[in-house]
Amino acid sequence: MTDHDVAQDPDERRLSTREAADRLGVKPETVYAYVSRGQLTSRREPGGRGSTFDAKEVDALARRGGRREPSGAGSELAVRTGITLIDRDHCYFRGVDTSELAAHHSYEEVAEWLWTGEMRRGIRFTAPHDALTAARRAVDALPAHTGPMDRLQVAVIAAAAADPLRFDLSERAVLDTARTLIPTLVAALPRRAAGRPPTQAGAEEAAAGRADDELGAGGRRAAELGAADKPAPELGAEDGPLAPRLWSRLTSEPADPPSLRVLDAALVLLIDHDLAASTLAVRVAASARAHPYAIVSAGFGALDGALHGAASGLAHRMLLEVLDRGSAAAVVADHLRAGRRVPGLGHPLYPGEDPRARALFALLEDVPRARPALQAARDVITTTARHKEWRANVDLALAVLTVATGMPAEAGETIFAVARTAGWIAHALEEYDEPPLRMRPSGQYSGPRPPQPLP
Repeated sequence: MTDHDVAQDPDERRLSTREAADRLGVKPETVYAYVSRGQLTSRREPGGRGSTFDAKEVDALARRGGRREPSGAGSELAVRTGITLIDRDHCYFRGVDTSELAAHHSYEEVAEWLWTGEMRRGIRFTAPHDALTAARRAVDALPAHTGPMDRLQVAVIAAAAADPLRFDLSERAVLDTARTLIPTLVAALPRRAAGRPPTQAGAEEAAAGRADDELGAGGRRAAELGAADKPAPELGAEDGPLAPRLWSRLTSEPADPPSLRVLDAALVLLIDHDLAASTLAVRVAASARAHPYAIVSAGFGALDGALHGAASGLAHRMLLEVLDRGSAAAVVADHLRAGRRVPGLGHPLYPGEDPRARALFALLEDVPRARPALQAARDVITTTARHKEWRANVDLALAVLTVATGMPAEAGETIFAVARTAGWIAHALEEYDEPPLRMRPSGQYSGPRPPQPLP
């Protein structure tokens, strides 16, 4: 039997390498690459010269998206996912419009639903004492000038070290980790108290108030989110909505219900966005069966860059400059003259306006103190539209929120990182159900051909 023959036993349903390649739509050598990564298993028949493959296994790989070359000119890595769909200027989580989710549900509710398929009204995430203590001690040891992304990265490592059961990758264990890790990250950040520089929270933690009712849409959710700053009875006892807890880490200005609604909606809208760079990093780590803390660390590493999570900081600084100079024209001209893209405009996945920006701008209309920054953003959009067909993206909307509420430029990245942690957990749960080590593209060697002399 040759490499291109079919195995003779019909009950075995074995395929030759050529037949497996045809079913997958790849080259025969790619089939062996799948074998080396653990995505397929091969068997050499007695007396045969080639390998054979189980037809069911090949078909399952094809359904998971194996019909693409893992490397080569013009190839693209495709990963099947049931989490996010981006289609015609709309973004959907599991088929539900994200703008509708943000209007009717809290961040914790949407995260829990994304993980489990169950919408649990009024769910709260609480940080465990041991993890929170370890995270705060580690963050406290950092230099005073340390930025929030560095603090988050240190906090997640410290929380992992405090969890001896972190290597349990069962769904129940991963979900328990997710529900405690996110509030731990938030509570490990220093509070921004009025009249003095940010200090580590310690025993003076302020918690958001408990809900009297289940969360819902509009004013009911806003009223609940506004019930912040009630003292916590003990370390780690914060159990109100996450948005007020995060607010106190971002600004010393008092929280009002409309502003908290914007922050909570931003957290919902930023939970996931298909296979962004940080999410791909997370899936690679999960493919290698890294534990949840490690996959979040992988996400933070990819997020911490000017072309990803830090993009809102550029838009923040631009809006401050527009407000200072009193005109968007000169600021936009400076960017275009320098050959730079205007921050907060344009998105490769949306030919029109980013739907996340559209939703946040609508909520910002109800925030009186946001009006100057909102007008500055509109001036930037109008000025740029004369020359470029760039629409607002979510970074510009985040910048309006951060400028209007006295948050620092890096606050948008902090919001992004906390929000996206829930999406990374959802992707990890998906990836844990896939064959391990499948996220292993083949390299295309472009160095000198061997043999080369010893250097």
